[in-house]
Amino acid sequence: MYSRITVKIGSNVLAQPNGTLDVKQLESLVEQVATLHKKGVEVILVSSGAVASGRSEIKPGKKLDTVAARQLFSAVGQAKLINHYYDQFRKHDIFCGQVLTTKENFRSRRHYLTMYDCMATMLDYKVIPIVNENDTVSVTELMFTDNDELSGLISEMMNAEALIMLSNIDGIFNGSPGDPSAQVIREIHSAKEDLSTYIQAAKSEFGRGGMLTKTAIAQKVAGNGTAVFIANGKKPNMLVDLMLSPEKPICTQFIPSAKHPSSVKKWIGNSQTFARGSIIINEGAKNALQKFAVSLLPVGVVGIEGEFMKDDVVQILDEKGTSVGIGKVTCDSIKARQIMGKKGEKELIHYNYLYLL
Repeated sequence: MYSRITVKIGSNVLAQPNGTLDVKQLESLVEQVATLHKKGVEVILVSSGAVASGRSEIKPGKKLDTVAARQLFSAVGQAKLINHYYDQFRKHDIFCGQVLTTKENFRSRRHYLTMYDCMATMLDYKVIPIVNENDTVSVTELMFTDNDELSGLISEMMNAEALIMLSNIDGIFNGSPGDPSAQVIREIHSAKEDLSTYIQAAKSEFGRGGMLTKTAIAQKVAGNGTAVFIANGKKPNMLVDLMLSPEKPICTQFIPSAKHPSSVKKWIGNSQTFARGSIIINEGAKNALQKFAVSLLPVGVVGIEGEFMKDDVVQILDEKGTSVGIGKVTCDSIKARQIMGKKGEKELIHYNYLYLL
Protein backbone atom coordinates (compact mmCIF):
# COMPACT_ATOMS: atom_id res chain seq x y z
CA MET A 1 0.00 0.00 0.00
CA TYR A 2 1.28 3.46 -0.86
CA SER A 3 1.78 5.95 1.96
CA ARG A 4 1.15 9.11 -0.11
CA ILE A 5 -0.85 9.39 -3.33
CA THR A 6 -2.24 12.09 -5.59
CA VAL A 7 -5.73 11.51 -6.98
CA LYS A 8 -6.81 13.56 -9.98
CA ILE A 9 -10.58 13.68 -10.48
CA GLY A 10 -11.47 14.74 -14.00
CA SER A 11 -14.35 16.90 -15.17
CA ASN A 12 -16.00 13.94 -16.88
CA VAL A 13 -16.05 12.04 -13.58
CA LEU A 14 -17.84 14.81 -11.70
CA ALA A 15 -20.08 16.16 -14.46
CA GLN A 16 -23.54 14.91 -15.34
CA PRO A 17 -24.53 14.55 -19.03
CA ASN A 18 -25.86 18.13 -19.01
CA GLY A 19 -22.52 19.46 -17.74
CA THR A 20 -23.60 20.20 -14.16
CA LEU A 21 -22.03 18.77 -11.00
CA ASP A 22 -22.84 15.16 -10.09
CA VAL A 23 -23.15 15.46 -6.30
CA LYS A 24 -23.78 11.72 -5.77
CA GLN A 25 -20.57 10.90 -7.62
CA LEU A 26 -18.65 13.40 -5.49
CA GLU A 27 -20.04 11.80 -2.32
CA SER A 28 -18.93 8.37 -3.51
CA LEU A 29 -15.40 9.57 -4.22
CA VAL A 30 -15.16 11.30 -0.84
CA GLU A 31 -16.20 8.06 0.88
CA GLN A 32 -13.46 6.20 -0.99
CA VAL A 33 -10.83 8.80 -0.10
CA ALA A 34 -12.00 8.65 3.52
CA THR A 35 -11.50 4.88 3.52
CA LEU A 36 -7.91 5.28 2.33
CA HIS A 37 -7.30 8.15 4.74
CA LYS A 38 -8.38 6.01 7.70
CA LYS A 39 -6.00 3.28 6.49
CA GLY A 40 -3.12 5.76 6.90
CA VAL A 41 -2.76 6.81 3.25
CA GLU A 42 -2.01 10.51 2.75
CA VAL A 43 -4.23 11.68 -0.12
CA ILE A 44 -3.85 14.86 -2.15
CA LEU A 45 -6.85 15.58 -4.35
CA VAL A 46 -6.53 17.49 -7.62
CA SER A 47 -10.16 18.11 -8.45
CA SER A 48 -11.84 19.54 -11.49
CA GLY A 49 -15.53 20.39 -11.29
CA ALA A 50 -15.58 24.10 -10.43
CA VAL A 51 -16.89 25.11 -13.86
CA ALA A 52 -19.48 22.31 -13.84
CA SER A 53 -20.55 23.38 -10.36
CA GLY A 54 -20.90 27.02 -11.40
CA ARG A 55 -22.73 26.14 -14.58
CA SER A 56 -25.51 24.60 -12.51
CA GLU A 57 -25.96 27.87 -10.60
CA ILE A 58 -25.43 30.70 -13.09
CA LYS A 59 -27.38 31.22 -16.31
CA PRO A 60 -25.79 34.20 -18.09
CA GLY A 61 -28.29 36.48 -19.79
CA LYS A 62 -25.85 37.28 -22.58
CA LYS A 63 -23.28 35.33 -24.57
CA LEU A 64 -19.81 35.29 -22.99
CA ASP A 65 -16.48 34.44 -24.60
CA THR A 66 -14.75 31.26 -23.46
CA VAL A 67 -12.39 32.87 -20.94
CA ALA A 68 -15.09 35.12 -19.39
CA ALA A 69 -17.51 32.19 -19.06
CA ARG A 70 -14.83 30.04 -17.46
CA GLN A 71 -13.96 32.81 -14.98
CA LEU A 72 -17.61 33.38 -14.08
CA PHE A 73 -18.54 29.72 -13.66
CA SER A 74 -15.36 28.85 -11.75
CA ALA A 75 -15.65 31.84 -9.39
CA VAL A 76 -19.11 30.73 -8.29
CA GLY A 77 -18.51 27.02 -8.77
CA GLN A 78 -15.27 26.74 -6.79
CA ALA A 79 -16.99 28.02 -3.64
CA LYS A 80 -19.83 25.54 -4.12
CA LEU A 81 -17.45 22.68 -4.96
CA ILE A 82 -15.23 23.13 -1.93
CA ASN A 83 -18.30 23.42 0.31
CA HIS A 84 -19.54 20.08 -1.03
CA TYR A 85 -16.16 18.50 -0.31
CA TYR A 86 -15.99 20.08 3.15
CA ASP A 87 -19.47 18.89 4.13
CA GLN A 88 -18.89 15.36 2.85
CA PHE A 89 -15.48 14.94 4.50
CA ARG A 90 -16.85 16.21 7.81
CA LYS A 91 -19.33 13.32 7.76
CA HIS A 92 -16.23 11.13 8.06
CA ASP A 93 -14.62 13.37 10.73
CA ILE A 94 -12.00 14.52 8.23
CA PHE A 95 -10.96 18.07 7.44
CA CYS A 96 -10.09 19.23 3.94
CA GLY A 97 -8.52 22.47 2.75
CA GLN A 98 -8.49 24.38 -0.53
CA VAL A 99 -5.31 25.10 -2.49
CA LEU A 100 -5.76 27.25 -5.60
CA THR A 101 -2.76 27.75 -7.84
CA THR A 102 -1.68 29.05 -11.24
CA LYS A 103 1.08 28.02 -13.60
CA GLU A 104 3.05 31.12 -12.59
CA ASN A 105 3.39 29.70 -9.06
CA PHE A 106 5.58 26.91 -10.44
CA ARG A 107 7.95 29.34 -12.09
CA SER A 108 9.44 30.76 -8.89
CA ARG A 109 11.35 28.34 -6.67
CA ARG A 110 10.25 30.40 -3.65
CA HIS A 111 6.54 30.13 -4.57
CA TYR A 112 7.03 26.45 -5.34
CA LEU A 113 8.48 25.77 -1.89
CA THR A 114 5.74 27.85 -0.26
CA MET A 115 3.12 25.59 -1.86
CA TYR A 116 5.05 22.52 -0.77
CA ASP A 117 5.29 23.75 2.83
CA CYS A 118 1.57 24.56 2.89
CA MET A 119 0.48 21.11 1.69
CA ALA A 120 3.09 19.27 3.78
CA THR A 121 1.73 21.00 6.89
CA MET A 122 -1.84 20.12 5.91
CA LEU A 123 -0.87 16.46 5.55
CA ASP A 124 0.98 16.52 8.88
CA TYR A 125 -2.26 17.63 10.52
CA LYS A 126 -4.34 15.01 8.65
CA VAL A 127 -6.01 17.64 6.46
CA ILE A 128 -6.70 16.60 2.85
CA PRO A 129 -5.49 19.23 0.36
CA ILE A 130 -7.91 19.82 -2.53
CA VAL A 131 -6.00 21.46 -5.36
CA ASN A 132 -7.41 23.20 -8.42
CA GLU A 133 -6.28 25.80 -10.90
CA ASN A 134 -7.37 29.32 -10.01
CA ASP A 135 -9.42 29.78 -13.18
CA THR A 136 -10.65 33.21 -12.11
CA VAL A 137 -7.21 34.76 -12.67
CA SER A 138 -5.67 32.37 -15.20
CA VAL A 139 -5.68 33.52 -18.80
CA THR A 140 -5.07 31.41 -21.87
CA GLU A 141 -1.28 31.67 -22.11
CA LEU A 142 -0.83 31.09 -18.37
CA MET A 143 -3.23 28.17 -17.97
CA PHE A 144 -2.21 24.58 -17.35
CA THR A 145 -2.89 22.31 -20.29
CA ASP A 146 -5.48 20.78 -17.95
CA ASN A 147 -5.62 19.29 -14.47
CA ASP A 148 -3.68 16.26 -15.73
CA GLU A 149 -0.67 18.54 -16.05
CA LEU A 150 -1.37 20.08 -12.63
CA SER A 151 -1.70 16.65 -11.00
CA GLY A 152 1.65 15.59 -12.44
CA LEU A 153 3.32 18.72 -11.09
CA ILE A 154 1.72 18.29 -7.67
CA SER A 155 2.70 14.60 -7.50
CA GLU A 156 6.32 15.39 -8.19
CA MET A 157 6.33 18.41 -5.87
CA MET A 158 4.92 16.38 -2.96
CA ASN A 159 6.97 13.23 -3.69
CA ALA A 160 3.83 11.11 -4.01
CA GLU A 161 4.41 7.40 -4.53
CA ALA A 162 1.50 7.09 -6.94
CA LEU A 163 -0.67 9.29 -9.15
CA ILE A 164 -4.19 8.06 -9.93
CA MET A 165 -5.90 9.79 -12.84
CA LEU A 166 -9.62 9.12 -12.67
CA SER A 167 -11.47 9.60 -15.95
CA ASN A 168 -14.61 8.15 -17.51
CA ILE A 169 -12.86 5.37 -19.45
CA ASP A 170 -11.08 2.24 -18.24
CA GLY A 171 -7.59 3.19 -19.43
CA ILE A 172 -5.60 3.17 -22.65
CA PHE A 173 -7.00 0.75 -25.23
CA ASN A 174 -5.03 -1.02 -27.94
CA GLY A 175 -7.64 0.23 -30.42
CA SER A 176 -10.69 2.45 -30.46
CA PRO A 177 -12.54 2.21 -27.09
CA GLY A 178 -15.75 1.73 -29.09
CA ASP A 179 -14.36 -1.36 -30.85
CA PRO A 180 -15.56 -4.54 -29.05
CA SER A 181 -12.26 -6.26 -29.85
CA ALA A 182 -10.16 -3.48 -28.28
CA GLN A 183 -8.67 -4.22 -24.87
CA VAL A 184 -7.18 -2.09 -22.12
CA ILE A 185 -3.38 -2.08 -22.02
CA ARG A 186 -2.83 -3.16 -18.41
CA GLU A 187 0.84 -2.19 -18.03
CA ILE A 188 3.20 0.21 -19.76
CA HIS A 189 6.83 -0.27 -18.81
CA SER A 190 8.72 2.37 -20.71
CA ALA A 191 8.45 6.14 -20.46
CA LYS A 192 9.68 6.27 -24.06
CA GLU A 193 7.17 3.81 -25.53
CA ASP A 194 5.30 5.31 -28.49
CA LEU A 195 1.58 5.00 -27.77
CA SER A 196 0.37 7.45 -30.40
CA THR A 197 -1.16 4.72 -32.58
CA TYR A 198 -3.50 3.77 -29.74
CA ILE A 199 -4.58 7.20 -28.57
CA GLN A 200 -7.25 9.41 -30.04
CA ALA A 201 -6.52 13.14 -30.18
CA ALA A 202 -10.06 14.16 -29.18
CA LYS A 203 -10.43 16.17 -25.98
CA SER A 204 -12.75 15.27 -23.14
CA GLU A 205 -16.33 16.47 -23.31
CA PHE A 206 -16.26 18.82 -20.32
CA GLY A 207 -12.52 19.23 -19.64
CA ARG A 208 -9.66 20.79 -21.58
CA GLY A 209 -7.55 17.67 -21.87
CA GLY A 210 -7.73 14.22 -23.38
CA MET A 211 -5.92 10.90 -23.46
CA LEU A 212 -2.92 12.37 -25.30
CA THR A 213 -2.13 14.75 -22.45
CA LYS A 214 -2.87 12.09 -19.83
CA THR A 215 -0.41 9.73 -21.48
CA ALA A 216 2.30 12.37 -21.86
CA ILE A 217 2.02 13.35 -18.20
CA ALA A 218 1.82 9.72 -17.06
CA GLN A 219 4.96 8.75 -18.96
CA LYS A 220 6.88 11.74 -17.63
CA VAL A 221 5.86 11.16 -14.01
CA ALA A 222 6.51 7.41 -14.23
CA GLY A 223 9.87 8.19 -15.82
CA ASN A 224 10.76 10.05 -12.62
CA GLY A 225 9.94 7.08 -10.39
CA THR A 226 6.24 7.50 -9.53
CA ALA A 227 3.62 4.84 -10.33
CA VAL A 228 0.74 6.18 -12.43
CA PHE A 229 -2.72 4.69 -12.98
CA ILE A 230 -5.38 5.76 -15.48
CA ALA A 231 -8.71 4.34 -14.34
CA ASN A 232 -12.48 4.78 -14.62
CA GLY A 233 -13.63 6.94 -11.72
CA LYS A 234 -17.27 6.35 -12.61
CA LYS A 235 -17.03 2.70 -11.58
CA PRO A 236 -18.12 2.01 -7.97
CA ASN A 237 -15.31 1.78 -5.40
CA MET A 238 -12.63 2.08 -8.10
CA LEU A 239 -10.19 4.06 -5.97
CA VAL A 240 -10.36 1.70 -2.98
CA ASP A 241 -10.13 -1.42 -5.16
CA LEU A 242 -7.18 0.07 -7.03
CA MET A 243 -5.24 0.83 -3.87
CA LEU A 244 -6.29 -1.95 -1.48
CA SER A 245 -7.51 -4.95 -3.47
CA PRO A 246 -4.92 -7.69 -4.11
CA GLU A 247 -6.35 -8.06 -7.63
CA LYS A 248 -6.24 -4.76 -9.49
CA PRO A 249 -9.39 -3.71 -11.36
CA ILE A 250 -9.18 -3.00 -15.08
CA CYS A 251 -6.98 0.06 -15.63
CA THR A 252 -3.70 1.11 -17.25
CA GLN A 253 -0.68 1.22 -14.96
CA PHE A 254 2.55 3.00 -15.90
CA ILE A 255 5.37 1.13 -14.18
CA PRO A 256 7.76 3.59 -12.49
CA SER A 257 11.40 3.72 -13.49
CA ALA A 258 14.18 3.26 -10.96
CA LYS A 259 15.21 6.90 -11.47
CA HIS A 260 14.36 9.24 -8.58
CA PRO A 261 15.57 12.78 -9.32
CA SER A 262 15.94 15.22 -6.44
CA SER A 263 13.11 17.65 -5.74
CA VAL A 264 15.19 20.47 -7.24
CA LYS A 265 15.78 18.51 -10.43
CA LYS A 266 12.06 17.72 -10.67
CA TRP A 267 11.24 21.41 -10.33
CA ILE A 268 13.76 22.29 -13.04
CA GLY A 269 12.45 19.52 -15.27
CA ASN A 270 8.94 20.94 -14.97
CA SER A 271 10.12 24.48 -15.76
CA GLN A 272 10.67 24.00 -19.48
CA THR A 273 7.84 26.35 -20.45
CA PHE A 274 9.42 29.07 -18.29
CA ALA A 275 12.91 28.86 -19.84
CA ARG A 276 14.33 32.35 -20.38
CA GLY A 277 16.83 31.48 -23.09
CA SER A 278 18.97 28.70 -24.54
CA ILE A 279 22.53 27.44 -24.31
CA ILE A 280 23.80 25.63 -27.39
CA ILE A 281 26.43 22.95 -26.80
CA ASN A 282 28.72 20.93 -29.05
CA GLU A 283 28.62 17.17 -29.52
CA GLY A 284 31.41 16.54 -27.00
CA ALA A 285 29.57 18.40 -24.25
CA LYS A 286 26.33 16.62 -25.14
CA ASN A 287 27.97 13.20 -24.87
CA ALA A 288 29.57 14.13 -21.55
CA LEU A 289 26.24 15.26 -20.05
CA GLN A 290 24.41 12.16 -21.21
CA LYS A 291 27.05 9.60 -20.22
CA PHE A 292 28.48 11.03 -17.01
CA ALA A 293 27.19 12.90 -13.95
CA VAL A 294 28.90 16.19 -14.81
CA SER A 295 28.16 19.90 -14.80
CA LEU A 296 27.95 21.95 -17.98
CA LEU A 297 31.21 23.84 -18.49
CA PRO A 298 31.65 26.90 -20.76
CA VAL A 299 34.23 25.09 -22.91
CA GLY A 300 31.50 22.98 -24.52
CA VAL A 301 29.20 25.92 -25.28
CA VAL A 302 29.03 27.22 -28.86
CA GLY A 303 26.15 29.69 -28.61
CA ILE A 304 23.83 31.65 -26.32
CA GLU A 305 20.28 32.58 -27.37
CA GLY A 306 18.04 35.06 -25.59
CA GLU A 307 18.65 37.08 -22.46
CA PHE A 308 18.63 35.64 -18.95
CA MET A 309 19.71 36.49 -15.42
CA LYS A 310 21.70 34.46 -12.87
CA ASP A 311 19.56 31.60 -11.45
CA ASP A 312 17.11 31.67 -14.38
CA VAL A 313 16.12 28.35 -15.94
CA VAL A 314 17.34 27.91 -19.53
CA GLN A 315 17.10 25.23 -22.18
CA ILE A 316 20.14 23.28 -23.34
CA LEU A 317 20.18 22.54 -27.08
CA ASP A 318 22.57 20.63 -29.31
CA GLU A 319 23.82 22.14 -32.56
CA LYS A 320 20.82 20.71 -34.43
CA GLY A 321 18.39 22.51 -32.13
CA THR A 322 17.31 19.36 -30.29
CA SER A 323 16.59 19.82 -26.59
CA VAL A 324 19.13 18.04 -24.38
CA GLY A 325 18.06 19.31 -20.99
CA ILE A 326 17.10 22.20 -18.74
CA GLY A 327 19.13 23.86 -16.02
CA LYS A 328 19.56 26.80 -13.66
CA VAL A 329 22.43 29.07 -14.77
CA THR A 330 25.16 30.40 -12.51
CA CYS A 331 25.53 33.71 -14.39
CA ASP A 332 23.62 36.05 -16.70
CA SER A 333 23.62 35.87 -20.51
CA ILE A 334 26.18 38.68 -20.83
CA LYS A 335 28.73 36.78 -18.74
CA ALA A 336 27.82 33.50 -20.45
CA ARG A 337 28.67 34.97 -23.86
CA GLN A 338 32.01 36.21 -22.50
CA ILE A 339 33.14 32.82 -21.19
CA MET A 340 31.56 30.39 -23.70
CA GLY A 341 34.11 28.13 -25.38
CA LYS A 342 36.79 28.92 -22.79
CA LYS A 343 38.63 26.44 -20.60
CA GLY A 344 39.19 26.84 -16.87
CA GLU A 345 35.96 28.72 -16.20
CA LYS A 346 33.40 27.96 -13.51
CA GLU A 347 30.46 25.74 -14.58
CA LEU A 348 27.55 27.42 -16.34
CA ILE A 349 25.10 24.89 -14.89
CA HIS A 350 25.95 22.76 -11.89
CA TYR A 351 24.99 19.09 -12.09
CA ASN A 352 22.70 19.43 -9.07
CA TYR A 353 20.61 21.97 -11.03
CA LEU A 354 20.63 20.12 -14.34
CA TYR A 355 17.74 17.99 -15.64
CA LEU A 356 18.43 15.90 -18.73
CA LEU A 357 15.57 15.07 -21.10
